[in-house]
Amino acid sequence: MAHIDLNNDKPGIVGLFHFRPDTAKPLCELAETLLRGPSPLSSGEREMIASYVSYRNNCHFCHTSHGASAAHHFDGDLSLIDDIKKEFEQTDLSLKLRALLDIAKKVQKSGREVGEDDIQNAKEAGANDREIHDTVLIAAAFCMYNRYVDGLGTWAPEENEAYDEMGKMMAHEGYMRDRPGLE
Repeated sequence: MAHIDLNNDKPGIVGLFHFRPDTAKPLCELAETLLRGPSPLSSGEREMIASYVSYRNNCHFCHTSHGASAAHHFDGDLSLIDDIKKEFEQTDLSLKLRALLDIAKKVQKSGREVGEDDIQNAKEAGANDREIHDTVLIAAAFCMYNRYVDGLGTWAPEENEAYDEMGKMMAHEGYMRDRPGLE
């Protein structure tokens, strides 16, 4: 049960978007820009960063929905959601993406945790300044989204499969698609 009366039965941030459509629009625009806009990182990689930060923030809804989206950017295998929780034991990631995820992990704790060594490691693994920038901004933004979702006590389905269609829509239609009730 949400901490406030949202007047809807929608999970996670979706319920919050229906409660405040005026704030939904800029939040969706930000997600669209960060996760699907121009970037040297693929949308799938950016969704993995969002899901990883959300997992580390204990935000089940954001972790699972963005993990499902990441899965749909690749082969659609939802086991990626659980592999994110295991620090990508099964997923074959480049050294560059692993270095960027290390930066995201530090941003999740505090931006001040990121040091010159982290940046140097990412650059030595092949990351450029834009990829580092985008990683930090995605990690910071998802800390905000996670706190919004969990700070208002929204509900979220437990099973990964419940996020399959949502993940597919996020991956292939984006964040600015028509949403009934959010005109």
